[in-house]
Amino acid sequence: MAEETHASTQAEGGAAAHAAPAALGMDATMWVALAMIIVIGIALWQRVPAMIAAALDKKIAGIREQLDAAESLRKEAEALKAEYQKKAKAAAKDAEAMKAAAAEEAKQIVAKAKADASALIARRTKTAEDKIAAAERAAVAEVRVRAASVAATAAAQLIAKGHDGKADKALVDQTITTLN
Repeated sequence: MAEETHASTQAEGGAAAHAAPAALGMDATMWVALAMIIVIGIALWQRVPAMIAAALDKKIAGIREQLDAAESLRKEAEALKAEYQKKAKAAAKDAEAMKAAAAEEAKQIVAKAKADASALIARRTKTAEDKIAAAERAAVAEVRVRAASVAATAAAQLIAKGHDGKADKALVDQTITTLN
């Protein structure tokens, strides 16, 4: 039936004008506007915008404090970073100095070891030469002793063969005359 009514209104030449509800001479739009004006007025009377502004100011102040704290932390971090970079550079310089000192010390140790080895070789060579010379002297002395011994033995044998008592007497007399 609703379809029939709808169809009949369209067939009769269009929609019929509906009467807008009104109370105290104002329609719905005016009542909504009046309610909004009253709500806004109460909000202003109760200082709601000031409370909202105060709450926002408080929130902004908290955010600014956090930003200030973050800024101070950033500055501290940068200062620490700079300090540690200085320490790292100083440590690198110290390491280079230590490396150079160790290299120099190693060169000195090698030079001293070479000098000590050369001195040791020279001492051992001299000791060996001294031992060889002593052995040569001992051998020469032994050869001389043996040669003297052999010569004395040979001379004794030759004298014993070639000289008898008469020859000895003539030799002794001749020696005595030369001494006088």
